[in-house]
This record gives sequence, structure tokens and C-alpha cells, in this order.
Amino acid sequence: MRVDLFDFDLPNDRIALRPARPRDSARMLVVRPEGTPELEDRGVSDLPDLLQPGDALVFNDTRVIPAQLEGTRTRGDAVANIGATLHLRAARNAWWAFVRPAKKLLPGDIVIFTGAHGGGLVAKVVRKGDQGEVLFEFDYEGAVLDAAISAVGHIPLPPYIAQKRGEDEKDREDYQTIYAEKDGAVAAPTAGLHFTPELMEAVERRGVEKHIVTLHVGAGTFLPVKSDDTSDHKMHAEWGEVTPETAAALRAVQARGNKVVSIGTTSLRILESAAQGKDGLQAFKGETSIFITPGYRFRAIDVLMTNFHLPRSTLFMLVSAFSGLETMRGAYRHAIKNEYRFYSYGDSSLLFPTTQA
Repeated sequence: MRVDLFDFDLPNDRIALRPARPRDSARMLVVRPEGTPELEDRGVSDLPDLLQPGDALVFNDTRVIPAQLEGTRTRGDAVANIGATLHLRAARNAWWAFVRPAKKLLPGDIVIFTGAHGGGLVAKVVRKGDQGEVLFEFDYEGAVLDAAISAVGHIPLPPYIAQKRGEDEKDREDYQTIYAEKDGAVAAPTAGLHFTPELMEAVERRGVEKHIVTLHVGAGTFLPVKSDDTSDHKMHAEWGEVTPETAAALRAVQARGNKVVSIGTTSLRILESAAQGKDGLQAFKGETSIFITPGYRFRAIDVLMTNFHLPRSTLFMLVSAFSGLETMRGAYRHAIKNEYRFYSYGDSSLLFPTTQA
């Protein structure tokens, strides 16, 4: 499909720079492609009322790491400042990273990353990818490397926020879900940022199940689609897991006629990756680069809670596949007109599927 079909104009002042407080006070646009009313203005705290006892919410328990590093490369008398955003762990002592400026690095170069409060982390350039990625091999490994990255690194705020303000201590809490557990993401599963202990309790009182999957979100989620046609776009791989117990529980939810509600596109992507075989949703552990565009048949989920996404992005393509391109274009026009807040710290939407999905 032509990428320009997924373009739209967004006023700059609709981009949220801070989350709503409390988190569950954010607005939520309910989108029912085949229902009446098609669009309904609600709030995130209304979520339990929109679910039925026996439905299931699926959360991504990945935890954002301080994956943005700043350092220097020295080659003889020449010194270059290097910025790197880790996006996929390759080994206990190695990470793939997006680097700026990538042209300043060659295989064999040594980069020393330093933090604002001291400390240092030494990395060797092992090789370079086709799209500016660099594979770094560090002088630490495992938990020791994780601790060093945490000490030196910064929270990798999305570019549309970082261009307007710097990271601060609030972001270390704000850019993390309350149920984050497994270190590895370099971008937050932002639909989950709306959940508070009070909302979790309300969901439980409603008789709705809660299940956990893991997808370590990569920085590729922020990359624009540069090709003119979706068939020419290459997705970056992300690591994820659906346990056998979770897969069985979610199959049981659908078998009895209840709905599986994905909290975010990250939960959706790992669930759909785990449902590609002829037997439906099964256990899954490994890398996925699933790319969902209109025409895709959804196998694992029935409802999607997600924030508002970038124009021409793979995520706007995904929601258009789920609820229909024209429906989502109309929903986004409504959201812009009614001053919904967009992107990672913005408001939410609750999407129901089009019959084609």
C-alpha cells in the first residue's frame, strides 16, 4: 500500500510533553467501526465499564532501561562525539544501537561512554548494519553491564518530546508502567502508562482477568517509514515471550466467548507473532519483526487499547488494519478537533475491530 495513505496533519500543540495526573485521568476515545455510536468520548478510568466479566487484559511487563548513551571516539588526534540508543541485545556483552553520526564509526573503533555524574563504559564497534545500526561489544557482560548502562545512560525519550525539553528525574518514573518488571525495552509500552493501582483494582472488581506477556520494545518504533510503499519497509526485530500458561488462558477466554483486550500495540505484536501457526495462539519465545498493515487477519486479540500514533508510522498502519483506514482517519480527525493529547504521554483510545480484520 502507498505510505502516503497513512499521512495526516497534526498541530504541534497536540503533542503531550507530560502525562496526565493521575495517569488514569487521561481521555479515551472509543472507536467502534460497526457500532453506534461509532466514536465515543470517554476517560481511561471508564475502562472497566466497557468490559465484561470474563474478558482479559493483556499487559506487556517490559521495563525501560536508560538506553541512551553519550560518548567519544578517539582515533589518533581526531575525537568525535557519539550518541547511541541501544535497541536490541545481541549477547550478554553486546547490543545493536542506532548511532549518530554513524559515519564517524568504523569496525574496530573504541567508544567511551560517560555519564553526567562520572563513570565510564567502554565499547568496541564490531560491525555496522545497512541502516546506520552499529553492533557494540562492551567490556562488561550480564548484570554488571546492565548496572553500568543504568549508571551512565539516559531514559530515551521519544524524539518528539526530546526535541522540546530535556529528560529529568520525573521521566524515570513517568516513562515506566507500574507493572514493569523485565529490563530490556528502550521505549515504553505507552498504553500501559495510563494504569494506576486504583484502575487495576477496578478492573479486578469487574471480574476481568489480567495476563502478562513480554516484548522488549526497540527504538525502531520511532523510526519513520521512508519508503513509498509498505511492501518496501523493513521492520527491526524485537525480543518477546508468551508463556504456555498465558497462551492457554487466553485461548480459554476466547473459547467461552469473552474478549482478549490488548493493552498496547506491543502486547498485540507479540500475541499475533505467537498466533501465526495453524493451531492459533501458542507459546512463543524469540525475536519478531511482524509488520501489520490493512488486509491482515487478526488471530489473537479482540480489542485494542492504544495511544494516538505518528503519521506515516507502522503503528498507525497497525491500528488502521484493526479498525479500518477510513475509520481511523476519521477518529484521528475527531481527536485533533477535540484536543486530545497525542503520542507517548498523550491520551488513549479503545479500538474495536472492523469486520475485515
